[in-house]
Amino acid sequence: QASEAGITGKVIIQFSVGRDGKVMNAKVMRSVHPSLDNEAIRVILSSPKWQPAKQSGNPVKQNYVIPIMFTLQ
Repeated sequence: QASEAGITGKVIIQFSVGRDGKVMNAKVMRSVHPSLDNEAIRVILSSPKWQPAKQSGNPVKQNYVIPIMFTLQ
């Protein structure tokens, strides 16, 4: 839908990686278009487990903010 309309841009996503490495609590910090926002959240939440952050050698929950670029080819 967004590609047919020629919509591109950078969606900023915030999410957490739990102590078990599971990605959770994804939300849009900067929106471009609802369809791109939903796709960015879908991609983040469907990613494989991440390596959890560690504090004093123990895994801890960590928040991340990353940009996801949508371009047309």
